[in-house]
Amino acid sequence: MRSFLRDDDLSPQEQAEVLALAAAIKADPYGRKPLAGPQTVAVIFDKASTRTRVSFGVGIADLGGNPLILDTATTQGGRGESTADTARVLGRMTSAIVWRTYAQSGLEEMAAHAGVPVVNALSDDFHPCQILADWQTVIEHKGHLAGLTVAYLGDGANNMGHSYLLGGATAGMHVRIGSPSGYQPAGHIVDDATAIAERTGGSVQVTEDPAAAIGGADVVITDTWVSMGQEAEKDARLRLFGDFSITEDALKLAAPDAIVLHCLPAYRGLEISSEVLDGPQSVVWDEAENRLHAQKALLVWLLSQPEAR
Repeated sequence: MRSFLRDDDLSPQEQAEVLALAAAIKADPYGRKPLAGPQTVAVIFDKASTRTRVSFGVGIADLGGNPLILDTATTQGGRGESTADTARVLGRMTSAIVWRTYAQSGLEEMAAHAGVPVVNALSDDFHPCQILADWQTVIEHKGHLAGLTVAYLGDGANNMGHSYLLGGATAGMHVRIGSPSGYQPAGHIVDDATAIAERTGGSVQVTEDPAAAIGGADVVITDTWVSMGQEAEKDARLRLFGDFSITEDALKLAAPDAIVLHCLPAYRGLEISSEVLDGPQSVVWDEAENRLHAQKALLVWLLSQPEAR
């Protein structure tokens, strides 16, 4: 049974297949109905969500299915039922499970016992659905992925930093992570991304110098400096990350035709200025819309695999 728990669960060829399918689905939004019946997909939220909740809910309905939106606080999972037992029950009643949660190990346990595809809709370690939407957006504006230089400035140790490393290396991109000391990606993720990049022609660079990260980049990306659950660290983080803000001056260091991505929500004046977010190089709203198309493509692809029912 194929699931999508981290970016490198898709091979380079499979990632390209999903992204091509996402473009086709965007052009013909209601042309595919693999969930006709309607079949139900469980969409579970342990964390707050706007884009993930809307895009999966709308996308599952577009595919002919029924999105069953659940939250841990009002189900038995919030009262101590094991993930394995929850997985066994949901897998008997639904065609797929989408989960936005904290621990990556929980997703792995869900996938091991569900018997249906499980999709990581965000964990503390990875956010692979966002990267599919991002790369669909880059293709729309640049025409290709392989060989492009993508610079991510901010917290390299968070889920976005990890997913950009793996997803970018899989696509054959040159990935630069610019983060202050103490907030750089986990070493084993850098090692995994480096190994992938050696096969795809990409590369991986981690630096504490924001100018070195963004210099000449084709794609410039940032994310909030204070992720969910890190609110107590806010003041310290704002002091540390100040030099990594994407401002108009910082963007001048990138390629003249560079595009800017942000997975949202954005905190204007912190990780990104309003002038950049609303400026001509920003493709943020295309990126937000593409969550819908990329995730639909992922579900269509997973449900088409021989092991899926």
